[in-house]
Amino acid sequence: MVHYIVHEKKDTVGVAVVDVKRGDDLTGWNMEEDSTLHLRAEQNVPLGHKIALTDIGNGDQVIKYGEAIGNAMKAINKGQHVHTQNLKTARW
Repeated sequence: MVHYIVHEKKDTVGVAVVDVKRGDDLTGWNMEEDSTLHLRAEQNVPLGHKIALTDIGNGDQVIKYGEAIGNAMKAINKGQHVHTQNLKTARW
């Protein structure tokens, strides 16, 4: 079962395709490489929301679909939910 998808190798977040619960061992699919990924959820992540694929430092760019979508407003650990509580969008 795939729990999250990643579009490009350089992405730092994936998108949950199911509701994820803290502590779940997750399987992901990298579409660019057609490869399988694994990580443990450190927080609940709702369907359609982002999950950190790697540790992201405060101020670092967050990459989704191969594009910078914003900057981390604080450190985000691998497996954590990435959303408005810790991401400032690049759109405004």
